[in-house]
Amino acid sequence: MKERSSAIVTGASSGIGKAIACMLVEEGYDVYGVARHFEEEVSFNKIIADVTDTDSISKVFSEVKDISVLVNCAGTASYGLAEDISPEDIMKMVRTNLEAPIILTGLALKAMKRQKYGHIINVSSVVSEKASTYAACYAATKAGLSSFSASVFEEARKHNIRVTDICPDMTKTDLYADAYFETDDDPEAYLFPEDIASCVKDAISMREGTCITKFFVKPRYHRVKRKTVLLKDN
Repeated sequence: MKERSSAIVTGASSGIGKAIACMLVEEGYDVYGVARHFEEEVSFNKIIADVTDTDSISKVFSEVKDISVLVNCAGTASYGLAEDISPEDIMKMVRTNLEAPIILTGLALKAMKRQKYGHIINVSSVVSEKASTYAACYAATKAGLSSFSASVFEEARKHNIRVTDICPDMTKTDLYADAYFETDDDPEAYLFPEDIASCVKDAISMREGTCITKFFVKPRYHRVKRKTVLLKDN
């Protein structure tokens, strides 16, 4: 890594994105964390922007110099039967989980190819390669992101650009706030955001000329807990 190289991390206000951004700061990167809002102080540069706002995101890339790492981590999910997911929620997932990373990657590649180095990291999901009942639309966006990652690696590898696709299992974040399930009480049945940040650290630490193209990260146990719904008295 060149001294004080820059890193851009989307979805950096909480969860996996925040953990990755903080780790990159510790590794010596000049980190720019992108999110729609930040509720607390952070150790990196805050950029208030919506990843689906192409103009705002393009401005970020024009202002950040020496971009050596891009982490596409912003994500959203709606759960339920495929026919029950609203068109608005479908469009939100497609734009946030797939369209935005594709656009951001394109912007990063232009700078990285000029520099002849760089690393793009896409945070996908284990559901990208398996059937996911009650999350078919979400899984489809993640499958698209993983497919995109694999293809971009083949395009960019000769330019000394790495592409890593990270596929976490259920992680202790707010992604499941509107789901009918939540993480189990046993901490060995889910991942922590710092676990994913550790994977990113391993990927960027590989010797020059090598690349970890895909990570699957899973907890010891495979189980979740159905949420208890409390009904109000009439």
